[in-house]
Amino acid sequence: MRHKLQLLDTHAGGDVSRIIIGGIKSLPGVNVRQKMEYLRKNADGLRKTLLYEPYGVPEMSVDLIVPSSHKEAVAGYIIMETMGYPIYSGSNTICVAMAVLEQGIVPKREGKLNFQLESPAGLVYVEASVEKGIVESITCKGLPSYIHTYKDVINVPTIGKVTFSIAYSGGFYALVEAKDFGFKLTIDEEEKLNEHAYKIVEEINKNFSFEHYSLGDVGELPFLHFMADVEKKEEGYYSSRSTTYVHPSVICRSTTGTGTSARLALLNYENKIKIGDKLETVSLRETKFIGEYVSEETIDGNRVVNNTITGKSYVIAESDIFINSDDSMVKCSDLSLIIEEE
Repeated sequence: MRHKLQLLDTHAGGDVSRIIIGGIKSLPGVNVRQKMEYLRKNADGLRKTLLYEPYGVPEMSVDLIVPSSHKEAVAGYIIMETMGYPIYSGSNTICVAMAVLEQGIVPKREGKLNFQLESPAGLVYVEASVEKGIVESITCKGLPSYIHTYKDVINVPTIGKVTFSIAYSGGFYALVEAKDFGFKLTIDEEEKLNEHAYKIVEEINKNFSFEHYSLGDVGELPFLHFMADVEKKEEGYYSSRSTTYVHPSVICRSTTGTGTSARLALLNYENKIKIGDKLETVSLRETKFIGEYVSEETIDGNRVVNNTITGKSYVIAESDIFINSDDSMVKCSDLSLIIEEE
C-alpha cells in the first residue's frame, strides 16, 4: 500500500523542520501533550520514517500540525527529533509559526501579527513581523528556564575532567565552556565537537539523573551546549558563539532556541545580565538567534528566567511524499493507525 503526506520544509538558523500539513488522521487525546504521547507509544514509525533514509537525515526535525485544545490557539504541533519527542523547541516553534502563516491559518498582513500555538508544553505566544509580504522575524516565548546544577565536575575517559552546569529550558542541557577543550566554535571543528559531546553526555548519564522541580523525571540528559565567551556589543546587548549537540550524534545547524534560553538562565544565575537584556547566539554556520531576558521568578528555590527567542524562518520546499508499505527501508508497520489512505 502507498500512503501520501503533504510537507512544508522550512528552516530556522539552518535547522530543517519538515512540517506535516496533510495526510494524517485525527489523533486521540484531549490536548497536544496527549496526542504526542499517543504518537510516541503507538506510531513512532512516522518519526523514524521521516528522519532517516531514504526520506530524511537525523539532523532534521519533523513537526506535525494538529488541532489545538485551546480556543485561543490557532493550531497545535508535535515535535519529533532524533532523540524522541521534546515538549518544546524554539527553532521548531519558529518554523511552525512560519508554516501557519504561509498556509493561511493565520492570514499574513503587514506589521506585527500576534497569535498563539499549542505545544506539548502548553500555549506559546508568537509575534511575527511582516514587511512587504515577507516574514522578517518571528519571536516566540521560551519555556521558563533555570539552573539545576552549577559547575559540577566529572571525569570523562580520553578527555579528562569536565566542568559542567545543568540547565532546564524545555529539556535538560549540559553547559560547558568551549575553551576548556580548545574549541573556538568554527565549522571545521564540527566533527570533534560531536565526538566530545557524545562522550560527555554518555558519562553524565551514567553518573547523574535530573528531575524538574514540577515535571519530575523527564528522562536522560539529551542536550549539550558549547559556550564561547560572552562579548558585550552595546548596553543591554551581548553576543556569544554557541553550539548545541543532541544525543546521540547530532550537531544542530542553529544555536537552538532552548540552548539560547539555557544560556540566559546561566547568565542570570551568575548575575551577568538584567531584565530586558538580550543575548545573540551565533552558530558554527554564522546563523543567529536572539534571546531576551523578560523577567525572573523564584519557584521552589529556583531562579526561573522567563524569556523570548527571536529568529527567522524560510520555506525551502512544498511537496507530496509517498510512503510504500512494502519498502524494507521504511519503518511503517504502525503507520496505518495514523496515515490517511490515498
